[in-house]
Amino acid sequence: MEWTIETLRRYPEIAIFLTVALGFAAGRLRLRRFTLGNVTGVLLAGVLIGQLRIVISPNVGAVFFLMFLFAVGYGIGPQFFRGLKRDGLTQVLFAVVICVACLLATLIAAKLAGYNIGQAAGLLSGASTVSAALGVASDSIHQLALPAEQKQAMLEAMPVAYAVTYLFGTAGSAWFLAIIGPKLLRVDLAKACADYEAKMGGGSGADDDLLAYHKRTLRSYRVAPDSKLVGRTIGDFEAQFPSREVFVERIRQDARLLEPDLDIVISPGDVLALAGLRETLLRQPAEIGPEVDDPELLQFPGEVLDVVITSKQVAGRTLKEIGDSEVARKYGRGVFLRKLTRGGQELPFTPATKVDRGDVLQLIGAKRDVERAAGWLGYPDRATEKTDVVFMGLGITLGALVGAVAVHFGTVPLGLSTSGGALIAGLVCGWLRAVHPTFGRIPAPALWVLNDLALTIFIAVIGLTTGPSFMTGLRQSGLSLLLWGVFVTLAPLVVGLLAGKYWFKMHPGILLGACAGVRTTTAALSAIQEEARSKVPALGYSITYAVGNTLLVVWGVLIVLLM
Repeated sequence: MEWTIETLRRYPEIAIFLTVALGFAAGRLRLRRFTLGNVTGVLLAGVLIGQLRIVISPNVGAVFFLMFLFAVGYGIGPQFFRGLKRDGLTQVLFAVVICVACLLATLIAAKLAGYNIGQAAGLLSGASTVSAALGVASDSIHQLALPAEQKQAMLEAMPVAYAVTYLFGTAGSAWFLAIIGPKLLRVDLAKACADYEAKMGGGSGADDDLLAYHKRTLRSYRVAPDSKLVGRTIGDFEAQFPSREVFVERIRQDARLLEPDLDIVISPGDVLALAGLRETLLRQPAEIGPEVDDPELLQFPGEVLDVVITSKQVAGRTLKEIGDSEVARKYGRGVFLRKLTRGGQELPFTPATKVDRGDVLQLIGAKRDVERAAGWLGYPDRATEKTDVVFMGLGITLGALVGAVAVHFGTVPLGLSTSGGALIAGLVCGWLRAVHPTFGRIPAPALWVLNDLALTIFIAVIGLTTGPSFMTGLRQSGLSLLLWGVFVTLAPLVVGLLAGKYWFKMHPGILLGACAGVRTTTAALSAIQEEARSKVPALGYSITYAVGNTLLVVWGVLIVLLM
């Protein structure tokens, strides 16, 4: 045991990875629906191992924190700038209201309880579940013209307040929004979302990918001599399906296999390979002729492809407007929409669902048709393991350099700090990637490493560094922090629900999703969707998540200045 302790002290990098491993293991522990989560698990593991008094350079945590903030900005950049457009301003203003309420609630609690700057920053970060605020607040405290001992006491108080308040910040907000929120709004959430879907002209999409795939199928039929299709063209046949439910993918005519051409005239004995909705194809034998098994006709390459929307012809239009356009009849023929995601969240796809630049449409169909549609819609987002490290490295460098510039008013420094600059750089780079997706790619697995692993390593360093003083701070103010944390968590949500209902006039499902977005709690969105039995709440999540994730991080600087 002595050798292990001495080794951890001599090689603190080992302690960091041990902390991350134990923290992730603790974060997976589940009590019914409740879990600690990786961030809280790593912080507590760091505090535990930190009792061994392991010394770690703060620069280690700073490096990973810059990577994390850049990744956050990169992921939400398209939604953040989309929100600045006219149709997104309502959700942006709503997000600002809740963010301001979070800041004011924290200030009220900190002043009434007599907390220092570090405790106030930790309270904001934990109760609002925005871990990044710890880092930017730390940078701001380091710049204050205060004695080193006083700044160290503040820095040690932050993780205590964060850990005590984060648990209810996560689980409490999910419970409040999913269970209490609909009661406060006086609505039947499931019925309200079902009515909204019906009004928009469709359902919320498939419950899972497998089901979505099997709703569409490929079958072959031989044209009977007495069929009404004889003498008509392929284009005439497809035109009888106004919702574009069925397409002719291939034709066997006089022993020849032909690729579809809308001008081909259908003759008796032709075999048509039809792709479309299963329920529609089951009705075709009465119109065409008997179904036949023709493996050669049906054997052609298919593809499922994610496409990032970049086309100006598509962005800002509804799915119905896109599908009914003349250009869609040319480029979108034979292609079906399988999934629509925005900012990593799946959206309901109804005819009235509006898509925008940076959204991802998952298409399914014959490879040639999918490739043609992808070229029209935007950029095919094929799986790759390569990260544009030059783009990422320059983005972090330039952002941090801009953030390092500070203007002093007396003893108070005003500036973004290097961490704030990295966040802004991430926003810009994420937006550039959405507009010009030929460069700047960071694959989803790499983005996960930057988002989750980089953050938890930063949190591990905090836990290890403050471990010796953590238990003392917890004993002194633990209960007080817990109660004030409940206040800071719930008060802004109450303000948001009332403002959303009476001021912004938002649909209750979208309103609850927007509240979850501002508070950056995916767990709350999942709970709301489970209660709603619908993906409608996701329509309010993406823009508000982008705004909340930006402003609440900036509040980490502002809370230090205001305190």
